[in-house]
Amino acid sequence: MLLSQPVCRTVCIGNFLLRLHYVSLAELEVLCTHLYVGTDLTQRIEAEKALLELIDSPECLSKCQLLLEQGTTSYAQLLAATCLSKLVSRVSPLPVEQRVDIRNYILNYVASQPKLALFVIQALIQVIAKITKLGWFEVQKDQFVFREIIADVKKFLQGTVEHCIIGVIILSELTQEMNLVDYSRPSAKHRKIATSFRDTSLKDILVLACSLLKEVLAKPLNLQDQGQQNLVMQVLKLVLNCLNFDFIGSSADESADDLCTVQIPTTWRTILLEPETLDLFFNLYHSLPPLLSQLALSCLVQFASTRRSLFSSPERAKYLGNLIKGVKRILENPQGLSDPGNYHEFCRFLARLKTNYQLGELVMVKEYPEVIRLIANFTITSLQHWEFAPNSVHYLLTLWQRMVASVPFVKSTEPHLLDTYAPEITKAFITSRLESVAIVVRDNLDDPLDDTATVFQQLEQLCTVSRCEYEKTCTLLVQLFDQNAQNYQKLLHSPSAITVDKAIQEGRLAWLVYLVGTVVGGRLTYTSTDEHDAMDGELSCRVFQLISLMDTGLPQCSNEKIELAILWFLDQFRKTYVGDQLQRTSKVYARMSEVLGITDDNHVLETFMTKIVTNLKYWGRCEPVISRTLQFLNDLSVGYPFYYISMKIDAVKFMLKNHTSEHFPFLGISDSYSLSDFRCRTTFYTALTRLLMVDLGEDEDEFENFMLPLTVSFETILQIFNNNFKQEDVKVGLFLNVMKDDFAHSRLSRSTKRFLHICIYPTYLPILQRTIERWYGEPACTTPILKLMAELMQNRSQRLNFDVSSPNGILLFREASKMICTYGEYLFPYLSHQSYYPLLECLTQDHMSFITNLDPPVLLYVLTSISEGLTTFDTVVSSSCCTSLDYIVTYLFKHIAKEGKKPLRCREATQAGQRLLHFMQQNPDVLQQMMSVLMNIIVFEDCRNQWSVSRPLLGLILLNEKYFSELRASLINSQPLPKQEVLAQCFRNLMEGVEQNLSIKNRDRFTQNLSVFRRDVAEALRNDGSSEPCSLDMMS
Repeated sequence: MLLSQPVCRTVCIGNFLLRLHYVSLAELEVLCTHLYVGTDLTQRIEAEKALLELIDSPECLSKCQLLLEQGTTSYAQLLAATCLSKLVSRVSPLPVEQRVDIRNYILNYVASQPKLALFVIQALIQVIAKITKLGWFEVQKDQFVFREIIADVKKFLQGTVEHCIIGVIILSELTQEMNLVDYSRPSAKHRKIATSFRDTSLKDILVLACSLLKEVLAKPLNLQDQGQQNLVMQVLKLVLNCLNFDFIGSSADESADDLCTVQIPTTWRTILLEPETLDLFFNLYHSLPPLLSQLALSCLVQFASTRRSLFSSPERAKYLGNLIKGVKRILENPQGLSDPGNYHEFCRFLARLKTNYQLGELVMVKEYPEVIRLIANFTITSLQHWEFAPNSVHYLLTLWQRMVASVPFVKSTEPHLLDTYAPEITKAFITSRLESVAIVVRDNLDDPLDDTATVFQQLEQLCTVSRCEYEKTCTLLVQLFDQNAQNYQKLLHSPSAITVDKAIQEGRLAWLVYLVGTVVGGRLTYTSTDEHDAMDGELSCRVFQLISLMDTGLPQCSNEKIELAILWFLDQFRKTYVGDQLQRTSKVYARMSEVLGITDDNHVLETFMTKIVTNLKYWGRCEPVISRTLQFLNDLSVGYPFYYISMKIDAVKFMLKNHTSEHFPFLGISDSYSLSDFRCRTTFYTALTRLLMVDLGEDEDEFENFMLPLTVSFETILQIFNNNFKQEDVKVGLFLNVMKDDFAHSRLSRSTKRFLHICIYPTYLPILQRTIERWYGEPACTTPILKLMAELMQNRSQRLNFDVSSPNGILLFREASKMICTYGEYLFPYLSHQSYYPLLECLTQDHMSFITNLDPPVLLYVLTSISEGLTTFDTVVSSSCCTSLDYIVTYLFKHIAKEGKKPLRCREATQAGQRLLHFMQQNPDVLQQMMSVLMNIIVFEDCRNQWSVSRPLLGLILLNEKYFSELRASLINSQPLPKQEVLAQCFRNLMEGVEQNLSIKNRDRFTQNLSVFRRDVAEALRNDGSSEPCSLDMMS
């Protein structure tokens, strides 16, 4: 039976039908179908309402049993499993006997019906896994009652194939559940359970799974038998779950897949040292169909990631040798790699080899020369077939990048052969990308260049590989660049040029510019030579010549992909050859001086700025180009030596005087204006203001010239406001948004701030106020305004410093206060918890007189919201509410303590305290309710912010000693007689040594007592299996 006590079936059905408005079982199953697979939203909502009662019903268990035994659809059974899962996961657990009954019932149920739908079986097994995990340390009759699950599973393994599958799924789900962190429960308890499971059971599960796989290989495989395939799949998933277990409680970030190391326990060492273990999975890969063989490879990926410290040096070499033999065998028989899943896992496998083993260890393996040749050929083939599993190339490039990066540190005398194969890898990447362009253009395929994140990632990996035997890479790039540039020039001057041919050449040039930037950016100081710098100069000359060619043809001759590639190159060149750490005699400028007249990095900076101004002029409505150009400008503006020579560059002077939409179209406003355009303006003015302040000093005329375009815009907005908008509503909204972002992120100096204050106050500052009033609900408009005001108000480096006789400080404060009050008045109803509670904390800390002046309904709302916040699962919100409550309670306690002591100078504070005291006397249940909430948290819940809870609780107890006594008596009397005295002693210990004041010393003493109290009460209330668990809802 599912229930611990027999329940009459007729009574169960009667209650069930009564609670669910007399619907029949068939109607209930229809509701289940609507809930899980229905497409009508109204029907789903109605089904949810009707079925929610099932979970909260006192007869939930009997109803679930009814659905499992008499339900005719899988969805009814799924609902029963879902309800049971929620039931056993509650914070207040069911009695041990009842949980044992549920577990045994489900085991018997799935054993008797092995052909249930797979999703139903998995849902039911998840209930078993949750029961087992949450009761892992439950003891009954000196035995861990929930650890017998593995013995129960072995009975399944002795049955039919279907029963074996169920048994394996049970172990797999249990392993996953043990590894799953439930953030609603204490993390320490999770780690304790997971560690115990790891030490007592996980190794046995792995051994059992491997033995099952050996049995599979020992018999002739019938790949047509779906049951056998399913069994092998579930066993492989079980092994993978074992290897993916979080052994030490530090799960790796999934986004850093190639950096993962598996912390295999030391007790598993003998298993991994047996050659049969690795051979088993390599044999499974070669024997199974692709859907299963990729799981075998996934297991091998984890084996290859085993921590180095598990083995001694000889053992590690032997283990690595077995892995390399397996790699060789796969590459010699590559048929299985035609499957994308197998291909991807094998690429991961290769990357993990270099992640966990040093190049010096790899070259010592006997098969290394042959294996590195096979890997190189495999990589070249993969790069040539660029359209096949493109996301897997990352792992191959990771392998070669780390191999080449390790070359300077290899001490072994054995040849690494990377000088032979690395140039071939680089060549394959370059040629394959150029050849792909024609296919992409002619077949109208997705262009890999459009996925800039992947392109940048691959290029950053290639830059290391390309510098190995750099002469070969440079020669190839020079040859290809010259050839394609000449072809492109011919097409530009040919009136009969075909558009497709032009697009192909532009795509190839874009790739070549990206590649040149990549190899230039790969320069390392400790490995580079003058010859290498000269080669960089040869390549860079060609890109700068291409820049001149493209800019000369603007706006008719333009290509977005080439422009983005050029910006990538310029940024890489800046990082490598522009800066104070590089000698100005670098050989990179020798060839550039001959061809372009660029003799040093100062000339390069002038070229950079000319290109930036050109882009901002002619690419005004191409957001990707404008955004990357402005980011490049921003990076330049913060670096040396540009910061000190910028004002000598004509292009910089031009921007400072002409930052209008007439010269830079992206600064204008159109109907299609988007938020990305706003962000571009922010970046532009951040960099421009930084340049302005280099030599500004006290030159007010220079600042006024800079502000002139913005002043004109302000005047336009002012006229629109004065004319009551007249259908200019949307336009002015956009216009103001644009205007405010111009200074929102600027870091103004003292003189610049003074100039700006003079410029906008008092004429233009009211515009901001009116904008807040009109568009308070538009963050795109209000956020820049508030950022600007914050910048004006920020007293960084004592820059907010007016003359003694100047009223500007007071006036600025008045304007800022007016804006905050206006914005707060409109926004208050929409505040979220993340902003409301910190505001409340600030008000209760320093502005209690304001709080006490609130109307009683408003004050009651504030206190009620604090009470609700105390019970939230968000620890930050809960702690903030505790702090606010502590300020209120402390304020009230101090007022009562000072009754009768009313000096005249404190009369206002006394009146405020009296108002609060009167309110509390009229609403005594408010503080009592909050005391109940806090005590409930301490006694019955997982309190994660105990220190925060303790601070207001002491004040509440001192203010409501009578109610605290009632709570104490209620809890004690609700327990069995043997426990009452223990609990009474706990409460006596809680207040031991606590005085009738709220001094810091007294608070700390109470906090210490509360920690001991919580531990002792939890121990006293712990259910030992001899009686029904008792609980008290202290909220009632």
